[in-house]
Amino acid sequence: MSDLKTSTEAALAEVSPQPRPWLRGVLLALPLTCFVGLAALFWFGLRGGDPSVIPSALIGRPAPQTTLPPLQGLVANGEQVPGLDPAALKGKVSVVNVWASWCVPCHDEAPLLTALGQDKRLQLVGINYKDEPDNARRFLGRYGNPFGVVGVDGNGRAAIEWGVYGVPETFVVGRAGTIVFKLVGPITPENIDTVLKAEIDKALK
Repeated sequence: MSDLKTSTEAALAEVSPQPRPWLRGVLLALPLTCFVGLAALFWFGLRGGDPSVIPSALIGRPAPQTTLPPLQGLVANGEQVPGLDPAALKGKVSVVNVWASWCVPCHDEAPLLTALGQDKRLQLVGINYKDEPDNARRFLGRYGNPFGVVGVDGNGRAAIEWGVYGVPETFVVGRAGTIVFKLVGPITPENIDTVLKAEIDKALK
């Protein structure tokens, strides 16, 4: 009887389907793969194929009321360039640029910011993100300082409050102190006229 039972169990083991390790891995990875795929579709759907267009929850809302200290030693016309006082973002259209000396695209966009700074209808505000003061001053000394205001965000808190994804980013703030536009990524020859200046013109009307 014992031999018969053993033979029967062996026969059943031969015909019973055995779990395949690779199949188990596929089944475990399937939900994650679906999630990543849906997230990618959602991401590109929001961006509409343009990497600079990412919706911001701050559009239409007041600019963060974050006071930032000045970049010590940064002088213009013999005087220390002031830090960021939120009150300065009211009464005039402002272009707020988040930058750092260690940011490679920031070097590329610097000449375009310098040219933009010639428009006296605007004020350019720089938020220097997690940078070394000496490096930041050298950066502005190399390319020229387009900013009338430079606030130092040493710990990155202000960038979080502004909803920054990464440097560089540029915001247009209307006369009422409300954020009206956000450009993710560097200012480029391709987007400065068709995108950024177009939004500035809207804010100036």
